[in-house]
Amino acid sequence: MASSHSSSPVPQSNSSDAFFKKDMDATKRFRPVQSLPDVCPKEPTGNPNNLHDSPSLVVDQQRWTIYHSKVNLPAALNDPRLAKRESDFFTKTWGVDFVDTEVTPSFYLPQITKEHFASYQQEITPREKVHERCKNICTPKDTFDRTLLHTHDKSRTDLEQVPKIFMKPDFALEDSLTFNAVLPWSHFSTAGGKGNRDAASSKLLQEKLSHYLDIVEVNIAHQISLRSEAFFHAMTSQHELQDYLRKTSQAVKLLREKISKIDKVMCEGSLRVLRLSLTRNNCIKAYNKLKLMATVHQTQPTVQLLLSTSEFVGALDLIATTQEVLQQELQGIHSFRHLGSQLCELEKLIDKMMIAEFSTYARNDLNRPLEDDCQILEEERLVSLVFGLLKQRKLNFYEIYGDEMINTAKNIIKQCVVNTVSQIEEIDTEVVVKLADQMRMMNFPQWFDLLKNIFSKFTIFLKRIKATLNTIRSVVFLVLDKNQKNRDLEDTLQKNSAKESTVDSEVAYLTHEGMFISDAFDNGELAAGAGDTAPQRNTSPSSEPCSSDSVSEPECTTDSSSSKEHTSSSVTAGGVEMMISDDMKLTDLELVRLANNIQELLYNASDICHDRSVKFLMARAKDGFLEKLNSNEFVTLSRLMEGFILDTEQICGRKSMSLRGALQSQANRFVNRFHEERKTKLSLLLDNERWKQAEVPAEFQDLVDSVSDGRISLPEKKPTAAEERKPAEFLIVEGQKYATVGTVLLLIRIILEYCQCVDNIPSITTDMLTRLSDLLKYFNSRSCQLVLGAGALQVVGLKTITTKNLALSSRCLQLIVHYIPVIRAHFEARLQPKQFSMLRHFDHITKDYHDHIAEISAKLVAIMDSLFDKLLSKYEVKAPVPSACFRNICKQMAKMHEAIYDLLPEEQTQMLFLRINASYKLHLKRQLAHLNVVNDGGPLNG
Repeated sequence: MASSHSSSPVPQSNSSDAFFKKDMDATKRFRPVQSLPDVCPKEPTGNPNNLHDSPSLVVDQQRWTIYHSKVNLPAALNDPRLAKRESDFFTKTWGVDFVDTEVTPSFYLPQITKEHFASYQQEITPREKVHERCKNICTPKDTFDRTLLHTHDKSRTDLEQVPKIFMKPDFALEDSLTFNAVLPWSHFSTAGGKGNRDAASSKLLQEKLSHYLDIVEVNIAHQISLRSEAFFHAMTSQHELQDYLRKTSQAVKLLREKISKIDKVMCEGSLRVLRLSLTRNNCIKAYNKLKLMATVHQTQPTVQLLLSTSEFVGALDLIATTQEVLQQELQGIHSFRHLGSQLCELEKLIDKMMIAEFSTYARNDLNRPLEDDCQILEEERLVSLVFGLLKQRKLNFYEIYGDEMINTAKNIIKQCVVNTVSQIEEIDTEVVVKLADQMRMMNFPQWFDLLKNIFSKFTIFLKRIKATLNTIRSVVFLVLDKNQKNRDLEDTLQKNSAKESTVDSEVAYLTHEGMFISDAFDNGELAAGAGDTAPQRNTSPSSEPCSSDSVSEPECTTDSSSSKEHTSSSVTAGGVEMMISDDMKLTDLELVRLANNIQELLYNASDICHDRSVKFLMARAKDGFLEKLNSNEFVTLSRLMEGFILDTEQICGRKSMSLRGALQSQANRFVNRFHEERKTKLSLLLDNERWKQAEVPAEFQDLVDSVSDGRISLPEKKPTAAEERKPAEFLIVEGQKYATVGTVLLLIRIILEYCQCVDNIPSITTDMLTRLSDLLKYFNSRSCQLVLGAGALQVVGLKTITTKNLALSSRCLQLIVHYIPVIRAHFEARLQPKQFSMLRHFDHITKDYHDHIAEISAKLVAIMDSLFDKLLSKYEVKAPVPSACFRNICKQMAKMHEAIYDLLPEEQTQMLFLRINASYKLHLKRQLAHLNVVNDGGPLNG
């Protein structure tokens, strides 16, 4: 079946088939069969011939196509708006709007007219004419097709004669069933004298198989004849393929020889160099590892050396760094298997040492001599201790300082008392052993100096504590500030990393698209992003390239991995520079709470000083010593205590109420004694008062003058000036004359003492106001009993209460009433707004005094009224004129005027006599009516 390469693949035909046998290019000989368009969207592959109109998930995912159209058939068929179902098929099935609704033209589809096909018609019309002409020229292919179809049907009929068993794909004569079916044994049996017939059947079987073979061969030949062109083309391609394989084999052999030479000449040496370089780097890493092991081996001696110089922070940093190196760089080293636990025990030992060291520091700091300087003791040592305690999370170290403060405060008072007692010769320390008893033997000046010394010591003590605690708080705030900066830095790095990831994604996209990164940067497409991230990439430690054969490269790796704590320098409030590492595992809440506790410790220091002072005060006040002080001494003590309280508030920033409460308690006792003394004194003065006008010494006039100037205070005594000035008859108050008794002068002085005591001790203002109002009420009621109630007759032994006594009492009451508004204003300026309700006491007192004054006036009128009634009852209308009755009346009125004229002001005298005149007229009218004297012009009327 071999043939030459030039044999024609198509059977020859007549000359009429010349057009059919037109020579074609090999690429155009077989037109590919076009498949149906695939409904599954495909991505464009770059070949325009393979593009189709179906949507693509990549390209058309956002564009609407006809494939997106959907119809909800159940909703369309079950229209709830229909009242009834029409008989029409469309409206019944699809709703009433089916017929009437106009289909909105799609704006995605253009309007197609005949003009759109004009160019196609112009192009296809000449081709159609050529096609018709070619159909007339060419022989119809129906004969050839019909012959092929007939031949194909005939061959199919012949093949049907062949048994199906030969057509099975698993046909094999080795199978017994198949062999028996093809060659039955009945055709080869020779028994029974049937040889001739069996031979004939065998021959018939052989002929039948030969016939089957002929049919198959004919069909095979027919198929080969139909596909002769493809067969001979395959044979030709086989020869060409063998030629190509031979050339390829030779080229591969040549290439292998060249590669072998290149390997020997260029690769083996370079690979040997790389292998040696790698071996060298491994040796360097091993050497650095051994050097690191040697350094770690020296950790414990170094820690001991640091601890000997109290460098706790350095020792803790070294232990932390070593632990990190053991876990990362030297993990699994057998010789260091126990070093981690040893370092943990050493760290616990350092914790105990730091606490003991801090206790020693607190004791030394608080117990050093209390001079005027408030410098911090060894600030560098304190900062180092606090930093180490914070590093180890020992956040309750301030409690140690608080305990030392209590002990030191006790020792300060004890030492001050011992020093003072040792300087007083009157106190025998051998007889009186207890310090409290020795202190009670001091007089007020000695005890006052001791208290002043204690307060000064406590002030220096608090200032020293404040300086130390401020340094500790500054360390805490520096750590807190460092934490805040670290968080800000992490946020910045995260933002920068986000920018870098954006640039990296853009660079990856450009690389994926086939562009060079340098071209992209040159084109300026990523200029902004590159400008932002390039400096950070250049400055980051991870981006710095290290040489592969550099010795420092493993060392750099070891250092960066073994010590991740970066330190920053900070300066405390005292000017001590300290290094803060990033391994402080303290939260902001813990640091803020610790700072608040340290501030609270300063408040506690103030409370401790106040509590110890209160105990010292109460120890001296047991025998009533403080209650026996006079006003000046108590005022001096009160001012000293108020000054100390204000100093502690200024230093510590918070009010401590214990000492203030003790002062208030002593002040209340002082007020009670003060008031009782003056009330007793006033009672004695009133009991001995004869209610006669007294001369006014110059010092009392000066006292009144000082009040009139707007200030209430007791003026200093000037004995020389007082001797030169003589006493006055009246007390001049703002231009008015007041005739007073000696008790009222002393009462005014007592009132001013109350006011001045309020100035000196502001905390007793309310108590003094209550006591003063009680004193004024007592004077009013007692004077009323003595004068109006005639109590002075039995107490003093007066014969009678004269009108002069009454007028003098009224004028004294008016003098007190004059000063009540001044006293009220004085107290009002020193009261809190919520205490203004207490001022109503002055209003009640003023009303009581006015009522008393009115009663005295009424008493004077009543005296004259009874006199008029007595004298006019004896009056008769007869000569002489004036009668003796009217002469007596005039005489008594003259005596009355003479008695009160110098005591009362002119206005009050005039008003009083107007009332007396009215009373006189009333009695005269009654007497005339009784005598039947009428205005009739008779003798009686005349």
